[in-house]
Amino acid sequence: MAWPGGFRRGKLVSGFSHHHVVVFLLTFFSYSLLHASRKTFSNVKVSISKQWTPTAFNKSAELPVEVWNANRLFPSAEEATLFLGTLDTIFLFSYAVGLFISGIVGDRLNLRWVLSFGMCSSALVVFVFGTITEWLHFYNKWFYCSLWIINGLLQSTGWPCVVAVMGNWFGKAGRGVIFGLWSACASVGNILGACLASSVLQYGYEYAFLVTASVQFAGGVVVFFGLLVSPEEIGLPGVEGEEAAEEDSHRPLINGAENEDDYDPNYSIQEGSATITQVKAISFSQACCLPGVIPYLVSLIQDKLGWMWVFYFFILMTSCTIVFIFPLVVRELGRLVQRRQARALSE
Repeated sequence: MAWPGGFRRGKLVSGFSHHHVVVFLLTFFSYSLLHASRKTFSNVKVSISKQWTPTAFNKSAELPVEVWNANRLFPSAEEATLFLGTLDTIFLFSYAVGLFISGIVGDRLNLRWVLSFGMCSSALVVFVFGTITEWLHFYNKWFYCSLWIINGLLQSTGWPCVVAVMGNWFGKAGRGVIFGLWSACASVGNILGACLASSVLQYGYEYAFLVTASVQFAGGVVVFFGLLVSPEEIGLPGVEGEEAAEEDSHRPLINGAENEDDYDPNYSIQEGSATITQVKAISFSQACCLPGVIPYLVSLIQDKLGWMWVFYFFILMTSCTIVFIFPLVVRELGRLVQRRQARALSE
């Protein structure tokens, strides 16, 4: 069996240094921690619903109605569950909008700054949302919605930044293998979030948010001081330079007769060493106004990217459904089983 050229004689592994390993691990676990905080919210929905709903319907506890109305948001668990679903919808919408904004910001600012800022700020928002409000017994619908919109925008800084950093460090050779391994970060984050939440959930759901936010904030600090955005920061050749050098190494020294007309006797090597002026980037709206951009984009989506986007849409929709709704489904199934058992015993 013949191996691809990128795997022959350990070429793929030998081309990586310890800097590549550090970048791989930092970007992997940074996005995993962002996913862990999202998974924590879905895992503690049942506990949040109980805390937001009065439990004085049993007549054994005679407490004033004002006490429950002052500290509880909803009169029933169904309304609490509906509001939790609304928070999921708000988060996903703000996350989708934030992905576009974060991509633009990441192209103009340092990716390490944007990623660490998003991780630390999102950790603070999660801490306020789940821990501070419970410690202070402060319950407000609009406050929760505002925090979760901000959290969606801050969480969106993760994906564009880590993908850009990975693209700066890993070239075309073996990119499928590298990104195939790296793409497991979302699943690892979900597992990590479930483990962190379940380990302290017995003490209260606020401690699940506290632990997750603390770990994510610490990860943001590590990313700020340890992540290298590109190989050029430490004097290593960039991915584009390596690919250009590899193409030049396979290029013949003497061109055939077909390129003789392109020969310039006055060509000088010193001309290529002149200072290259950096071209200012244009905006997205200006790029769309260029002739032929919109028709080319439409044809590209129809010919090459159409089915890929459809496939990715259904995969993402399924994963979001499992992450956000599955804990509530399990709770409802448990209640259904209990009711059937009680009915069977009464008969």
